[in-house]
Amino acid sequence: MKRSHARRGNPRATAAQLLQQLSAGRSLSELLAGAPGNVPPRDLGLLKEFCFGTARWWLRLAPLAGLLLKHPLKPRDGDIHALILLGLYQLEYMRVAPHAAVAETVEAVRILDKPWAAALVNGVLRRFQRERETLLARVDRDPSARHAHPQWLMEALQKEWPDRWEVLVDAANHRPPMTLRVNLARISRQTYFERLQQASLSARPVPGIPSAAVLDQPMDAIDLPGFTQGLVSVQDAGAQLAAGLLDLQRGQRVLDVCAAPGGKSTHLLESAPGGVTLTAVDIDARRIARVRENLERLGLKAEIQVGDATHPAGPWAERHYQRILLDVPCSATGVIRRHPDIKLLRKAGDIPSLAAQQSRILDTIWPLLQSGGMLLYATCSLLPEENREQVKRFLAATKDAREKPIDGTWGHACEFGRQTLPGEDTMDGFYYACLQKV
Repeated sequence: MKRSHARRGNPRATAAQLLQQLSAGRSLSELLAGAPGNVPPRDLGLLKEFCFGTARWWLRLAPLAGLLLKHPLKPRDGDIHALILLGLYQLEYMRVAPHAAVAETVEAVRILDKPWAAALVNGVLRRFQRERETLLARVDRDPSARHAHPQWLMEALQKEWPDRWEVLVDAANHRPPMTLRVNLARISRQTYFERLQQASLSARPVPGIPSAAVLDQPMDAIDLPGFTQGLVSVQDAGAQLAAGLLDLQRGQRVLDVCAAPGGKSTHLLESAPGGVTLTAVDIDARRIARVRENLERLGLKAEIQVGDATHPAGPWAERHYQRILLDVPCSATGVIRRHPDIKLLRKAGDIPSLAAQQSRILDTIWPLLQSGGMLLYATCSLLPEENREQVKRFLAATKDAREKPIDGTWGHACEFGRQTLPGEDTMDGFYYACLQKV
């Protein structure tokens, strides 16, 4: 009982177990969803920092551990390998006293029921302290390790963004800001800034996006003034562009495909003058529950449907819509700073299959758009195969489709559509293209 209780109470041991599963292909979002029952609430922030930080620098930490270990660890000891990476992360990137980082990481070995590894972990971390500069210099000879990005992704970014790729990978390795979306249907941004000031909080506006505000210091969303009352949501400024691009009009029927978790769906409803009828569809019944939660908190109403965008069926697929938001599944290479495990989970071979899926969704959803209506194609990708090349293919193959050029000062104009890049104007990397049915 004591050992079990200790395991639940130790964020380093729990982080090592989660990171071991991450290396086996499971996402941190999925893994951490089950973690609150294993770690005391006071340590949840620390657990997330351990997991996300180690994942962010995994591709630099792993070769560093390889230099420090005389022999590779066996697959069954993946938790010890993850714990070593966590220890190195603390020593190199966290403001943890070195002696505490070493001692607490060694203690986690015992909690994992592998006392034989205590001397190994202790020796590895102490050797890193002694030989830090020499070891890092050796590791950083490899550009992939130095930038903590997979080689295939760096090559893709170099090809598409030859003058910016180093800035992009650097931005991906930094923690993202906490950006808020003020519910302008209920409160002005300036008035909400005053609410923040009364709570001794500060934020700054995002130019060109009337609803967006960036907090100077991140915090739990539940503690934001007016959050539970629906005055504000957490959403990246780049994601907030979608509602304005759709140019909603009173009484329109709107379809949001691949809608979960509902950030864009709720923003559409907040932004619609006089109201629209919104149908939100997603293939994942568990994630669609998040859409319902967000609608309820914000006091908004929409039709929620579980459905497959590649095979539309049911009442929602038998209607025509004046506006469609198509936020397709993608590589998520534009949001790596928020989801650093993407660098470990996503492979070069995934891109062609994702592009094929996006093509199928575009082709099957387009018939649901009413003549004269507009579809907004959106991804959180930085790769041309999922963005401008996808839209180029669709326009060439679809006689009644025309691009509506986006007139904006944000992001970068592409051959088709427009792209924001991570870190620019506080935004993540999003791609948008407006397609009209003629």
